[in-house]
Amino acid sequence: MPHEARAVVALKKGAPVEVLPILVPDPGPGDVLVTVQACGVCHTDLHYRDGAIGDDFPYLLGHEAAGVVEAVGAGVTDLAPGDYVVLAWRAPCGQCRACRRGRPWYCFDSRNAGRPMTLLEGTELTPALGIGAFAEKTLVAAGQAVKVDPSARPEAAGLIGCGVMAGYGAAVHTGGVGSGDTVAVIGCGGVGNAAIAGASRAGARRVIAVDLDEGKLDAAERFGATDTVNSRGTDPVEAVRALTGGHGADVVIDAVGRPETYRQAFYMRDLAGTLVQVGVPDPDMRIELPLIDLFSRGGALKSSWYGDCLPSRDFPVLIDLFLSGKLDLERFISETITLDDVEAAFAKMQRGEVLRSVVVV
Repeated sequence: MPHEARAVVALKKGAPVEVLPILVPDPGPGDVLVTVQACGVCHTDLHYRDGAIGDDFPYLLGHEAAGVVEAVGAGVTDLAPGDYVVLAWRAPCGQCRACRRGRPWYCFDSRNAGRPMTLLEGTELTPALGIGAFAEKTLVAAGQAVKVDPSARPEAAGLIGCGVMAGYGAAVHTGGVGSGDTVAVIGCGGVGNAAIAGASRAGARRVIAVDLDEGKLDAAERFGATDTVNSRGTDPVEAVRALTGGHGADVVIDAVGRPETYRQAFYMRDLAGTLVQVGVPDPDMRIELPLIDLFSRGGALKSSWYGDCLPSRDFPVLIDLFLSGKLDLERFISETITLDDVEAAFAKMQRGEVLRSVVVV
């Protein structure tokens, strides 16, 4: 029998979200029903609301969540009712060409729930990133629910489901930051500060935070930045070069995802340095660079999808780091809110007033 639940829905492009009753079906084969306890407000949800990711409205928003398994479908053997989980938008299929080559973090056929969630009158909802967790309950594929230590409170634990994992993994996995490296991070929101924390923990000797906002730069220092650059009145490329002996950083992470910041990141690298783009651009954005510069500067230009993570491997590790005091997830939480406050939280995020608003359900 379907379960009625309150949820945050984007009915049409650019319109304010609404909190509506929805129907969440019982889990089918390979699925799990999760009672959501907390869900972070991520910029990706705003992209969905504004139609920047697709036009499959109405969208059921929310994806950075933790909760408890309520029921499991046929064939699910590694989860049981009562398990405490963080939700992941990548659930490797194990069969695609990426998975068969031993690169499941690039899975091209990630699993999602087999049954749709709907409005009360039957309209099917498109869950953001296959999750839809701004809701009292949600239905996901079993591989999307990663069991973690229940000692971590859901407001903090849920953040590794997207933003923290994306930033941390961009530094550690995609960028391959190692001991003694110099690193620059452009954009010190939640993802950028997670990248700073990851680079610092990986042993970078210098981690340079770049942003337009002094408040965010102050926060970046608390996550491990050794130096800060306010790019509002300073050329960030020249500033980073000056802080790295005139050479540029070994790894530059663009956590903004705009043509201007990508260009800055490209020239902010040392020769043969690595650029990692983890900020999500709008579909109509374009970048143009001299081909001779692409050739002569060498190195690597990478995009980081979800921090190139394997959730079943990485989520428990990050939770253990949090519980041992080595990764301060609490510091990312700017405020806790209700489902009714999501639209206001989007506005605060756009104004740069918060790292993360977290919905407590």
